[in-house]
Amino acid sequence: GRGMIVLGIDPGTAALGYGIVESTDGALRAVDHGCLTTTPDRALADRLLTIHELVDELITRHRPQLLAVERLFFSRNAQTAFAVGQARGVVLLAAAQHGVPIREATPNAVKMAVTGYGAADKEQVGRMVALILGMAAPPQPDDAADALAIATWAANSERDDTEPVAALLDRASAAPMVRGSTPYERAVRDALAAEGGIRAGSARAPATRRR
Repeated sequence: GRGMIVLGIDPGTAALGYGIVESTDGALRAVDHGCLTTTPDRALADRLLTIHELVDELITRHRPQLLAVERLFFSRNAQTAFAVGQARGVVLLAAAQHGVPIREATPNAVKMAVTGYGAADKEQVGRMVALILGMAAPPQPDDAADALAIATWAANSERDDTEPVAALLDRASAAPMVRGSTPYERAVRDALAAEGGIRAGSARAPATRRR
């Protein structure tokens, strides 16, 4: 029978990586991966429409049970952060239109899940993804490898039946989050606040989501 299908997306307006992973009784395999590149001479609205159409088509074709996407993290480059945020918005919209649940991870949590090391470089991520998914060679390009890594993270998180707590904790240590959209997230936030080191709602986190 068919295992659990996870669609991973590495968001961006210039290049958007995608990767589909199937988890069957804990064994993971790569189903498909690739990268959509759009040219800067096209209007942003057109590029976002192209991204939406791709994600819509991937969901229709593969019927994923989960869509996993990298969470926007604080970026020194505001232009990059805005571009990633807009691409992410379109991806989340496509998932919502199909009723596909969304899982979000920080880049660190994804690297931890596939390499055991939060600061792994792209080459290490590609090699480990290939090993975990039984691929003959590291997936190309990097954006597709990242997307497969994100899908692998989500498949592992679900399979272990554990909440992906690492993502929340390492994001919070970098800059406080204001999220609290689930009882679990509120509990984590309250626990961190009780530790005293972290203030919810600090002005230091421009890229957090407001609910």
